[in-house]
Amino acid sequence: MTRAWLLPTLFLASGAAVAAGLIVRGSTREGVILLVAFTLLAALNSPLVFPRSLSAAEARRRSAADGRPIVFWRPGCAYCLRLRFRLRRHARRLHWVDIWRDPEAAAAVRAVNDGNETVPTVFVAGQPHTNPDPAWVRARIARPGR
Repeated sequence: MTRAWLLPTLFLASGAAVAAGLIVRGSTREGVILLVAFTLLAALNSPLVFPRSLSAAEARRRSAADGRPIVFWRPGCAYCLRLRFRLRRHARRLHWVDIWRDPEAAAAVRAVNDGNETVPTVFVAGQPHTNPDPAWVRARIARPGR
């Protein structure tokens, strides 16, 4: 859990420190702008922008029942963020699994990516697809299991 919040915390702390320095020197406007920018970076790299994460076992169970794809991701991953934002509202129809929270999920990703924790890895009908195009994933949501 703490590992997922490390990067956002660092962004927020760094932004606060630099902004405080600017404000003390009399550059209040620049300090506030910088603090807002670092806060946005922290938010974008936090687990908050992703749908609630499931365990790998629960995601597999739900996927078997409804045919929806499973996305293995981790906080701070630019490609995961890209997938999440390009899917827009459709992202909530997928089963999201944070590999930093679930060792079984991390092992599943390593098993299909030559020992690497390459994310996003999307499982559609049991078949892994590493860093797929968001349009392709969106099409799989519309037609589960294909």
